[in-house]
Amino acid sequence: MTTPLAESAGVGADPEPLAASERLRVLGELTLLWLLTLGAIRLVVGLQPLIPAVGFAGITLGDAVLALVPFLFIYSPVWLCDWRVVDSYAYRLFIPAFSDVSAWGSALWRAARLALLILVPWLVGYHLYQNAVAAFLEAAGPIRSVEGFFRAAQGVIGGEITIGAGRSLWEVLTQTRLPVARLPEDAALLGPYHVFFVAIPEEFFYRGYFQTRLNQVFPRRWRVLGTSVGPGLLIACGFFAFGHSLVTLRWWHFATFFPGLLFGWLRERSGSTLPGALFHAWCNVTVSLLDAAYLIR
Repeated sequence: MTTPLAESAGVGADPEPLAASERLRVLGELTLLWLLTLGAIRLVVGLQPLIPAVGFAGITLGDAVLALVPFLFIYSPVWLCDWRVVDSYAYRLFIPAFSDVSAWGSALWRAARLALLILVPWLVGYHLYQNAVAAFLEAAGPIRSVEGFFRAAQGVIGGEITIGAGRSLWEVLTQTRLPVARLPEDAALLGPYHVFFVAIPEEFFYRGYFQTRLNQVFPRRWRVLGTSVGPGLLIACGFFAFGHSLVTLRWWHFATFFPGLLFGWLRERSGSTLPGALFHAWCNVTVSLLDAAYLIR
């Protein structure tokens, strides 16, 4: 069986393109893999609170059970490749050896350049978004379900809920909430956790196997910032976004489609899942830091 840890020299070529007539079969294969893997992950997440809180050195048995989540994301496509008798390296189901400083440095540089490019507009957008949400909740009260959200939205549309209470729109968006100097708990662990337990496993699954497999039946005919992409990127982002809701339902999960576009673009640009995984981890860590600063969590 192939392993997801490999030297760069061992990487196989991209899989051969398939005929358009194979599209439904490939989409069926991916949908079944998605449902089975995410169903298993949902089961793990659901069982975890029932595990006795026993452990050693701060690591509980429940934490060990949750380690099955990244394991499933990484190995379910590897197992499928083995069953199909194809090289999993061709689907970018690997990371460079930790001793390969050049490969890790190149991936980090690609991720860092994109992060720097979007940092300022993201910070501004996050601030305006959180203030608009804070103003909405101030008027509508806490919203703890999708039904509650739609009831509050209908109240705004019907004029029953007034956002602002005499303040201008600019005041609502800029004076409701300001960040404070505050870090989340276990801030030092955020980076390693999101790189190795969240981003790399998810990028293996969605941008490694799914996007590469979809590229076999949906040619990359579009040029975006000098990189060839195709419908496979968009479809993989759809699986990625709604896969979150298969595990834990949240009304805002659809929005993860949009950063997924950047993760997928990096995969096509670099030919590897690692730059997108590092950028993915940076996005998650930055959101955690901002949420703490804005007292969201």
